[in-house]
Amino acid sequence: MKNKLDDLEQVKQRMTANAPYEVSRRYTLPQHMVTTAFTLDNYRIVRTLGVVRGITVRSRSFFGYMGGVIHSLKGGNITAFTRLCEMARAEAFEIMVQHASEIGANAIIGMRYDATELLSGITEVLAYGTAVVVEPVE
Repeated sequence: MKNKLDDLEQVKQRMTANAPYEVSRRYTLPQHMVTTAFTLDNYRIVRTLGVVRGITVRSRSFFGYMGGVIHSLKGGNITAFTRLCEMARAEAFEIMVQHASEIGANAIIGMRYDATELLSGITEVLAYGTAVVVEPVE
């Protein structure tokens, strides 16, 4: 399990958000300031900045697709597709965080993922949430 987590961390470090539009890389939020909840413990929301999102569209190469199909015949975790899904989610997450940073947020609440199959084998992954400014509760 530790090796798989290390592998995922290495992929995350190598990956950069590849938005098809201009996204600043100057600012970023710490990951612990992004939550699926609508509050952050020990913080008070002082300003709501609106919805932020990160979108990526991914597909598997022909050889990766065929490898996944062959792997599916024997059953179990199809690692080629798992890696693709993890990379797409991580990329969408990073783009969302960059957008929030650009508009002055220091946290994101209500974060969610969504995915849509655009064509066979081509999937859009969307990460979205509400960008907010928070301050510690005294």
